[in-house]
Amino acid sequence: MHSGHPSTDEGGVDLNADVGESFGRWQLGDDAALLPHLSSANVACGFHAGDPLTLVRTCTLAVQHGVVIGAQVGYRDLAGFGRRYVDVPPAELEADVLYQLGALDAIARSAGGRVAYLKPHGALYHAVSAHPAQAQAVIAAVAAFGGLPVLGLAGSSFLRAVEEAGLPAVGEGFADRAYLPDGGLVPRSEPGAVLTEPSEVAAQAVRLAQSGGVRSLCVHGDSPGAPELAAATRVALEAAGIAVTPFVGR
Repeated sequence: MHSGHPSTDEGGVDLNADVGESFGRWQLGDDAALLPHLSSANVACGFHAGDPLTLVRTCTLAVQHGVVIGAQVGYRDLAGFGRRYVDVPPAELEADVLYQLGALDAIARSAGGRVAYLKPHGALYHAVSAHPAQAQAVIAAVAAFGGLPVLGLAGSSFLRAVEEAGLPAVGEGFADRAYLPDGGLVPRSEPGAVLTEPSEVAAQAVRLAQSGGVRSLCVHGDSPGAPELAAATRVALEAAGIAVTPFVGR
């Protein structure tokens, strides 16, 4: 489960996507079409996206398709979709993350599943590698919850901190995002930051899976044509002899 190990040594690669991000009458993504192609689902927890009924429906679909449920925790920022950095005091952030974990786990269990891992969302995903106090707050919440594998950017300082805390760290790569030379992601404000051509996304997924250090691949659920991107990625991985398999049990 730890980052740094070649994915092929771990029995394949995981394919995840962000789901459960609709809110009330505002619909985002096509979770019903996307979930069958995934092995893990990063389910919103209501702070950056997702309302309770959406989360019930999403967890129910995930269980029906045998997809592992993970909590995608974010800043309390519905209006900004969790993509704006928030300078939250560590104690408050720890409580916010614990609250999101507990809420989603209750919903997942009602559907016959459970929360099996955690992944930060959006601005928090990047902040935990730039702000050690926020990283420690997220890690403390996971520990208080009883411990879970944590999904984060492969090679990041955040995952090193996760490992130092004794939690399983899972390195993630992005099939549908352009990378910077230093291994970071091209900011969404830049042209070409999001890849939308299925063949391009699938080819990048195979490269990442073969590179070692990446145990899970992400396709963004809110990207245009996300179900088609996930389907193309899964076909390409399996054609390359790379099994699509979750990194943690349901």
